[in-house]
This record gives sequence, C-alpha cells and structure tokens, in this order.
Amino acid sequence: MVKEFNVLIEKDSDGYFVASVPTLKGCHTQAKSLDELRSRIQEAIELCLEFDNW
Repeated sequence: MVKEFNVLIEKDSDGYFVASVPTLKGCHTQAKSLDELRSRIQEAIELCLEFDNW
C-alpha cells in the first residue's frame, strides 16, 4: 500500500533545510542539502508510521 504525505520544507537562518509532516506528530528532520533532506524525511516517515501504527 502506498501512502502519500504533504511535507513542509523551510530553510532556517543557518542555511539548513527543515522538513516536517503536519499529519504525523513529531515527524521532522533537517539537512544541508535537499537531496539529503528527502532521504531523511522518508526515513522519518517510515519510523513514525512504524511506531504510530498508521
């Protein structure tokens, strides 16, 4: 089953990209590049789903 989530991406004052998933409480991460951010948020979503029993 494929699930889709909206991901909000912002850039902070230190130059880091910050991603969060509003529908998954506590699901967020940061990285210096968008490529790394994408990988990290995918992993964060998987972990949130694993522990939240979606």
